[in-house]
Amino acid sequence: MKALVTGAAGFIGSHLAERLLEEHAEVVGIDCFSDYYARDLKEANLESLRSRRGFQFFEMSVQDISRNEMLCDVTHVFHLAAQPGVRKSWGANFGDYINGNIQATQVLLEAAISAPLERFVYASSSSVYGDGVKIPMREDTQPQPISPYGVTKLTAEQLCHLYWTTYDVPAVALRYFTVYGPRQRPDMAFNRFLRALLSDSGINLYGNGQQTRDFTFVEDAVRATVAAGNVGVPGQVYNVGGGSRVTINHVLEIMARLTNRQPIIHHEDPQKGDMRDTYADTSKAHADLGFSPRVTLENGIQAEFQWISSTLALI
Repeated sequence: MKALVTGAAGFIGSHLAERLLEEHAEVVGIDCFSDYYARDLKEANLESLRSRRGFQFFEMSVQDISRNEMLCDVTHVFHLAAQPGVRKSWGANFGDYINGNIQATQVLLEAAISAPLERFVYASSSSVYGDGVKIPMREDTQPQPISPYGVTKLTAEQLCHLYWTTYDVPAVALRYFTVYGPRQRPDMAFNRFLRALLSDSGINLYGNGQQTRDFTFVEDAVRATVAAGNVGVPGQVYNVGGGSRVTINHVLEIMARLTNRQPIIHHEDPQKGDMRDTYADTSKAHADLGFSPRVTLENGIQAEFQWISSTLALI
């Protein structure tokens, strides 16, 4: 396997690149180092990769791929680069999401038409579902996203299916459910909560904490992604979830126990675009990809806590 990983300096992308190298793949990573969060954090994500045999890295945007021959000998594309964040996707920022999530995906799919690909794996999101669907969420449910971010991720999914049916680009989409763990972005909830606990500062909690999520440890998400690259059925969409639905309040209880500190919580109004509940039906991923989550929520939070404790100055 020779894999192109877009967003290779990011949270999931850097873990994926490491896993692929461990499985003896050649990996070409690209990242444009967008200013969504500090470049130093992304450079730290790449630190263990840069010296690895079989890894090449290029600082470039996905759109730049169309101007070179980077895909000429690539067998697999793992497209993780995106403009993240539900709450920032409204208003004047929407153009960044069109460019980073829709246009970039279309450009990459266009370049993939003439490439000898075995799989094109697209990282989508549970945000495509919205609040009007049954729990647990199934891939055959009609999506109704409630944020501009979710709309762009769903649109990119549809582009993947379009290029499969029209040009035979072997595209597979994965709907990640709230991935967490070491290297998580600093704006994401677990990272914010743990840093606040370690610094004895307040936690801004949107809503009453009774909203629920299906949290997925990054190693589980990566295993599903590699499996999709190997045996995912082109044209299909798969949920990737952690296997449990818990409230945010329960998460804070676990964190308090692990850190031996009590959170100082400041409740704020729910944010527009935030889903009330998520929970993945992963039976399709289990059947086709052999995927089942392995890491418990408590063990996963412990791993992220240890990482944040060792890198708090950088974050």
